[in-house]
Amino acid sequence: MKNTFFLLLLCCFVSCMGTKRAALKKSFKNSDTFAKGHTGFMLYDPEKQKTVYSSNEDQYFIPASNTKLFTFYVAQKILGDSVIGLKYTERGDSLIFWGTGDPSFLHADLKSSAAYDFLKNHPKALYYANNFDQVVALGPGWSWDWYNYYFATERSSFPVFGNVIRISKDPADTAFTVSPYQFRDYITEDTTLATPSYRFSRQFQRNYYTYSIKDPSLEFEIDRPFILSDSLVVRLLEDTLQRQIQLVPFRDYYRQAPQTLKTVAADSLYKRMLQNSDNFIAEQLLILSSDKLFDSLDIDAVIKYAKKNFLADLPDEPQWADGSGLSKHNLFTPRSIIALLQKIDREYPDEKILNYLPTGGKTGTLKNSYKAETPYVHAKTGSLSNVSCLSGYLITKSGKKLYFSFMHNNYVIPVSALRSEMERILWQIHSTY
Repeated sequence: MKNTFFLLLLCCFVSCMGTKRAALKKSFKNSDTFAKGHTGFMLYDPEKQKTVYSSNEDQYFIPASNTKLFTFYVAQKILGDSVIGLKYTERGDSLIFWGTGDPSFLHADLKSSAAYDFLKNHPKALYYANNFDQVVALGPGWSWDWYNYYFATERSSFPVFGNVIRISKDPADTAFTVSPYQFRDYITEDTTLATPSYRFSRQFQRNYYTYSIKDPSLEFEIDRPFILSDSLVVRLLEDTLQRQIQLVPFRDYYRQAPQTLKTVAADSLYKRMLQNSDNFIAEQLLILSSDKLFDSLDIDAVIKYAKKNFLADLPDEPQWADGSGLSKHNLFTPRSIIALLQKIDREYPDEKILNYLPTGGKTGTLKNSYKAETPYVHAKTGSLSNVSCLSGYLITKSGKKLYFSFMHNNYVIPVSALRSEMERILWQIHSTY
């Protein structure tokens, strides 16, 4: 009797799951939105270790900022919870220091003064060992016409002020402020700029900026990248520290047992990268990881190392080019992203990972979508022209945690249509599983 009851219960469960899967399949098949491009999807139940539903899960897609999930996993494995922000050696009356890629030095949104205080108050003469050329400023496959936007901020061995100028204005002020102030004289008004409110533009390949403000009562805050050089690093350091700094060549023997200075908690970098989808932080995390592994600043070497040592068990080898996902050379499959989400879930506690990721209706890039009384989507967004992706964790009404990866490429319809359709599908899964 008991066996019969169990078999009946099992049959009901299997029938119910089959019905849900069929409904989900029908939702995809009947979607006019998804039919207008190339969509990959995979939904996985870790408790049952079973794929719930998938479509084109073995096909490669441009992931955009879903790449940051890989950057997070690798950086966490290599860096852990702390960042070495400065390396140095003392010789006689001289302090010779160099960068590790730490993005926090004088960064407006990363409140760390450790390196600043150290250099400002050190009694010895300061020498900046020039390892600037170890880092290529722009990533492979980045578009040349992104130079004016924060999302394509230059990478560097020793970032200063986040490698951007910040222009801000309060409604009561008639003038805007510029940080770092050294750039104030390189900003001029251009009344011919067409803008309904305000606009700031940098000249191509030059640190000269133009602006137009139509309404003097406006409030705004905007970041514009600057072109960095070894001499500009020294100039900004000297002006800020109010100390003389001499630029000297980087010598290989400096790598022999240098002293190190910890600066910012790595957690703050991980959270900002994932929640804000901060491309600059993502790139610098891989540079920091290279410094930790190899004592040199080589993003390609870190990616190669990570693929061999941390990601060799993924079902499809990642074609991985940069830390942020700006490069269209990046190609991942939905099922490899699911495998990565499983690795993250197994190795790190929920309270940490779900806090890092954008949460639907609450935080980060999902603050204005997936709204619900109880948040049910914790996931990384990814957007480029003709690309929209979303991968992460979905909590169902029954309390199950599922992994999902949505990847859309080659769409020419408005991204809002894709996002609405994704939200409809994920709400269906949340409500029925």
